[in-house]
Amino acid sequence: MNLKDEIYSSAAGFTQLELLARQVVEGYISGIHRSPFHGFSAEFAEHKIYNNGESTKHIDWKLFAKTDKLYTKRYEEETNLRCHFIMDNSASMHYPEVDKFSVNSLNKIGFSVLSIASIMQILKRQRDAVGLSIYSDEFEFYAPEKGSDRHQHMLLDALNKSLEKKTNHKATKTYTFLHQIAEKLKRRSLVFLFTDMFQADTEEAALFEALRHLKYNRHEVVLFHVMDKKREFDFDFENIPKRFTDVETGAEIDLYSENIRESYQKAVQKYVADLKMECAKYKINYVEADINKNFDKILTTYFVERQKFA
Repeated sequence: MNLKDEIYSSAAGFTQLELLARQVVEGYISGIHRSPFHGFSAEFAEHKIYNNGESTKHIDWKLFAKTDKLYTKRYEEETNLRCHFIMDNSASMHYPEVDKFSVNSLNKIGFSVLSIASIMQILKRQRDAVGLSIYSDEFEFYAPEKGSDRHQHMLLDALNKSLEKKTNHKATKTYTFLHQIAEKLKRRSLVFLFTDMFQADTEEAALFEALRHLKYNRHEVVLFHVMDKKREFDFDFENIPKRFTDVETGAEIDLYSENIRESYQKAVQKYVADLKMECAKYKINYVEADINKNFDKILTTYFVERQKFA
């Protein structure tokens, strides 16, 4: 492939990702309008909920007459939010294998990429600043928070390239990169971390120490625990002899799934309960992100966190 073909392929890739993200957002907004979900205005890109004590100068009284709720007008030059996405691109995030990236065929990295691209669509409409960090066994990509179209295209391109990354069996030390990112983020931001939380037990304390580093710098942190719940949590496999391979280490084991399902589920449930407890201790919002579900939970979390952040 020559340079011209490579540039065209890259542009086509992030254009497709942008179109898919737009479809996800438009479907979500349509769903809000059809349901008794009154948390956000129909013109979410131009309004925000009025908070007691704010100036009444910019209240949209016409919208109040229609909705019986107070919203203030936002102006295009306003930038009320800085949002930084952190995405784990380790080998385990490329599970399960998929033939082609599409809304109906997603592995964990694909779900994370489309989730981030969808929130970026909303941030773009609201003229907010967005940044991105991607890591695996190395720090693959970093871009600070900016709001320009050119900057968003660069981030979409980086996300699209992460889908094509060849997996390996190198261990990923998430905490080392979180500390580096915490040092780079100089201004208070809303930080979204997408990871499947596959790490050694001995590294869990170090991971939360790194998350505390972000919290210490006054960032609001949301941990999206990305999972294929059917397989990774419920261990729902056909009960025939199977070889299971650890995509992080390459270790293999042959077994019948039914023989260990119950004990496996108990171990995973305890792990998640402990994880939630640690997140609660440090005031980190833990969100289960099942790749077999739609994106409503992801986008709702964004809107709720945005209101809290303001």
